[in-house]
Amino acid sequence: MLNDDFIMKGRVSIAVNDEVVQEIDNLVVTAGKGYVASRMKDTTATAMSHMAVGTGSTAAAASDTALGSEIDRNALTSTTVTANEIAYVCSYAAGDATGAITEAALFNASSSGTMLCRTVFSVVNKGASDAMTITWTVTVS
Repeated sequence: MLNDDFIMKGRVSIAVNDEVVQEIDNLVVTAGKGYVASRMKDTTATAMSHMAVGTGSTAAAASDTALGSEIDRNALTSTTVTANEIAYVCSYAAGDATGAITEAALFNASSSGTMLCRTVFSVVNKGASDAMTITWTVTVS
């Protein structure tokens, strides 16, 4: 019997002032799985381009299409593919995305757009003078 499962999973690393403060698994949402299938067909759906952070605390669910309470969304700093992994990196400068951050997501637009992944985590306090970098690695196996 052939068992050739296609599994997508992600891992998020959050660094504040160059110190990793959180590492969390994520959920690839239903819309994100549809997005991947669409991109396999052609490039009609635009590439993932932005990461959003927020203060919502509702657990991630497969049906999610938006953050619970988005406070900021930035363009990705870099996107790197290595074998079966893609790493999305996003930087938040001092004064940007300040607050008690508890959720993050990947999108293919600067507003609205299709969500690929979402995660909820314990509070990361980003002060006004702090710089934050989030690295989101999605592995396909």
